[in-house]
Amino acid sequence: MLCVINSRFLTQKITGSQRFAIEISKQLKKMDHDILFVAPKNILHKNIAEELEVKTIGINKGHLWEQVDLPLYLKRIGSPLLVNLVNTAPLFYKNKVVTIHDISWKHFPCSVSKKFYSFYNFLIPKIAKNSLLIFTVSEFSKNDISKNLNIDKDKVEVIYNAIACKFKRIDSIKKKNIILSVATLQPYKNMEGLIKSFILLKSKYSEFKNYKLVLVGGINQKVFRNTGTLNLIGNKQNIVFTGYVSDNELVKWYNKAKLFVLVSKFEGFGIPPLEAMACGTPVIVSNVASLPEVCGDAAYYVDPYNVENIAKGMKTVLENESLQKELIQKGFKRVKMFSWEKSAQKIIGILERFS
Repeated sequence: MLCVINSRFLTQKITGSQRFAIEISKQLKKMDHDILFVAPKNILHKNIAEELEVKTIGINKGHLWEQVDLPLYLKRIGSPLLVNLVNTAPLFYKNKVVTIHDISWKHFPCSVSKKFYSFYNFLIPKIAKNSLLIFTVSEFSKNDISKNLNIDKDKVEVIYNAIACKFKRIDSIKKKNIILSVATLQPYKNMEGLIKSFILLKSKYSEFKNYKLVLVGGINQKVFRNTGTLNLIGNKQNIVFTGYVSDNELVKWYNKAKLFVLVSKFEGFGIPPLEAMACGTPVIVSNVASLPEVCGDAAYYVDPYNVENIAKGMKTVLENESLQKELIQKGFKRVKMFSWEKSAQKIIGILERFS
């Protein structure tokens, strides 16, 4: 059975959803030769496109390509099963499976532009209803999608994220007085709360005066509203905002950091904590959404709505070497529970139902 993968994600910057799509696609390519990857012509990640032997089709790009060029092409080749890996899909093409990573936009409409919210609020519920099946990345997201989009749970399958093998401990890189966070700047990621907690930590406890907070991630001005976080950072020399970095640079940051912190108010999955664990860095995360499901006993949990609790958590872990070692060892074990190969095998098994 021919299966087509909507590879529009290769035209987008890599965040968690695109990383899922890329890694799953690589595994699917290895496992099944009867899969065709199709994309618009404006591909950003050309080396990955070559690896997947992507076929470029159509004359449009973005949503117009997905809603017009893609379904027209599919009908010309016999209307095969279409697998969509990053939230959106052709609305009027019925033989499809869609991956909805989360519905954060529904819970935090202030995180996105009015145009983005209106488009997603129109498109996603309709796609969820008329797709054969929905993939999502955690039990938390499955329950959330089922409840808020009024979808039967039997129609939603959980396909976990994992991490790339390049994320690992590098013994030659020495730990520095760095607290690291990796996230796109948008309100529900709670960077503002993290920054306030870091400022509180340094002001209350002199032993942390030489620490730096490093924030890795970008902000999509076309989609996400100005959060004010950059204004909060100001000219503080002990807070570093790197913007997007390559995976190789990210591995170095994980290895340099003495502590990784992600205090999101909402996560459909959350790949960065697992990446940090794989690099041998103790992890602090929020006690909400999918993070307890993903991190299990391998993280120290804090209340994302309580600045003092976050600061206390950072102090507790940084001061306690035995706790750090315990979290690091549990982190190495936790990471092994997630595998792109296993997730791709589960997808193949599920898609066979439609053959």
